Amino acid sequence: MNIWDQLTKAVVFLLVVAALLAVCVWYLPLIRQNERMRKEVLKLDVQIQKAEELNRSLRGAVYASHNDPRTVERLARTHLGYARTGEIVVRFEAPTASLSPGPAPVGAPPNRGTSPALPPGMPARPGL
Repeated sequence: MNIWDQLTKAVVFLLVVAALLAVCVWYLPLIRQNERMRKEVLKLDVQIQKAEELNRSLRGAVYASHNDPRTVERLARTHLGYARTGEIVVRFEAPTASLSPGPAPVGAPPNRGTSPALPPGMPARPGL
């Protein structure tokens, strides 16, 4: 076997390696883009599942509000403040910042007999 045969084989081998490298370099950006798109598809699938769950929940609420009288009554009571005849409605509200006193000054007597959440003139305990 002479030197030219060995050089020919080496050149053919190097050309095959160069062709494989060229294909890898050429397709590497496409492979990365494909991976990014697959991750995006997975994220979108999760969003679709959440939206479908919300849709099912909202459909159930709409169905109940159209077909269930107890649901309609509950919604009227909570959102519109409706009550049945003879019922007494008691609403509890959080005290606002303007009604709650600040910290008592040092040496001030404790606040007795009135509550800051009650309107002025209303006793803190019933019957007083």
